[in-house]
Amino acid sequence: MDEIINEHNKKEYPPMHTAEHILNGTMVKMWGCKRSCKSHVEREKSKLDYVFPRALTPEEIKSIEDRVNEVIQKDLPVTIEYATQEEVKHRFDMERLPDNATDTVRIVKVGDYDECLCAGDHVQHTAEIGTFRITSSRYQDGMLRLVFRLG
Repeated sequence: MDEIINEHNKKEYPPMHTAEHILNGTMVKMWGCKRSCKSHVEREKSKLDYVFPRALTPEEIKSIEDRVNEVIQKDLPVTIEYATQEEVKHRFDMERLPDNATDTVRIVKVGDYDECLCAGDHVQHTAEIGTFRITSSRYQDGMLRLVFRLG
């Protein structure tokens, strides 16, 4: 591959960034929503915002946590593939790509659980993440914010 692909504008903490992928995949699978529309991923704590119709109950939040931890404990491989935008335009939301994105895109897969376009850093296997926990949630004006930590 001769083309240089997009570089990510930020150096993430790989375990937290991979946990973000798993949480996004879980939200899509459990609730049928889209991936987060806004994220702030840091080493100590991270926040993801979703367009969502309501607040979640404590039991629902616990079920999300349980599912994410179940995926982490499976020790799934995290792999990378490359494709052209044309090849993947029907699989992914291309609107999140920057205007100057290269034709070649990077697909990050968490086993067979989740896949998305991403230029960030990730662990090689999900067991490297540790324990995931949602520390707070807030619902306001059609937006659900989930704050989470590892460890």
